[in-house]
Amino acid sequence: MTNKPQERFDWTLAFILLIFCLISLFAIASAQTTGQYKFESGELINFVPSQIQWYFVGCIIIAITMFLEPEQYKKAAWIIYGGGILLLATLYFLPDGIKLVAPRNGAKSWFHIPGIGSIQPAEFMKTFFIIGMARMITSHHEKNVKKTLKTDFFLLGKIIMVLLIPLFFVLKQPDLGTALVFIAITAALVIVSGITWRIIVPIFAGTATLGVTLLLLALYAQQFLQDTFGFKPYQAARIYSWLDPYKYSSDEGMHLITSLNAIGSGEILGKGYKGREVYVAESHTDFIFTSIGEDWGFIGASLVICMYFFLIYHLTKITLELKDPFSTYICAGIIAMITFHVFENIGMTIQLLPITGIPLPFISYGGSSLMGNMLAIGLVFSMKFHHRTYMFSSDEHND
Repeated sequence: MTNKPQERFDWTLAFILLIFCLISLFAIASAQTTGQYKFESGELINFVPSQIQWYFVGCIIIAITMFLEPEQYKKAAWIIYGGGILLLATLYFLPDGIKLVAPRNGAKSWFHIPGIGSIQPAEFMKTFFIIGMARMITSHHEKNVKKTLKTDFFLLGKIIMVLLIPLFFVLKQPDLGTALVFIAITAALVIVSGITWRIIVPIFAGTATLGVTLLLLALYAQQFLQDTFGFKPYQAARIYSWLDPYKYSSDEGMHLITSLNAIGSGEILGKGYKGREVYVAESHTDFIFTSIGEDWGFIGASLVICMYFFLIYHLTKITLELKDPFSTYICAGIIAMITFHVFENIGMTIQLLPITGIPLPFISYGGSSLMGNMLAIGLVFSMKFHHRTYMFSSDEHND
């Protein structure tokens, strides 16, 4: 077997990204025809060139990320994680009045950099968090070769500590959607970390019970939540409008109703490219799936979902091929991140899940989201590319 770079490069993953790029550009071009965003002159803003630009930058990020070896990421893991925390902390502590961190829609989540635009550090922190978590779990197992209940509890405690710091800053922005992504990544890494199921099962069962209890309290004891936990009325309204949007059609439920109408109106085959008739706010970003459903119908939307299944299947296949534990944890965390994003984003557009501000990976418009996802995929490219280098060199040495 050869060791040529072109044979170690994952061409299948690159092809999947190309397909998502094309889907994204067509979906954004159609979504913006509803005329939500205009220049002062009245001319519609064209988001497609910017998305092409972000994809180009994302390809550069992948190339740089793939150049470095997994061992280098492992050595620098805490520096990378700490740098991400520093960005979140800077965003939190800087005063709202300065232009660098001007809040948007009540959320203090972006740096506004002149000449570049808005950058959301939490999108990059997801990947930094995965790197830090992978290093911590790997180091724990290297130091504790013999597993016991005590060492498993110790590992769980360290996982929680690594989670709590970014979770605190993200919730303070506030950004519940991104906080849920961090929790989903952590849950997946707990499962694959080797912690005994005697610990995992009670924790997951307790978490599920707590979630159901909070949902019931939000429905039937809102005042108790407000007095005890500081639960805000608008947070309860999101739950009510999710369960019965038509009862709240004049305010909180309007977004979900228009989303359902747009997707439903596409029927089986859709209305065709740029054939949109239903206005949906943010249809080029978080609600871009409504544009796909209306334009291309059930068939087109199903094909997009199948593409995500193909991506996740391919990433899972890569993960199972890797022999290095650090690389395996990296890929497992990235799979969890992308899977949760897809499930939550599509789920919220069809009333399966409550609405949160989570974009559809590789398709929704947005520089930070796309670059953050490309950074994560770049790590997968790196793990696959350099894994084969180590494997072949080992074989040659043994011969």
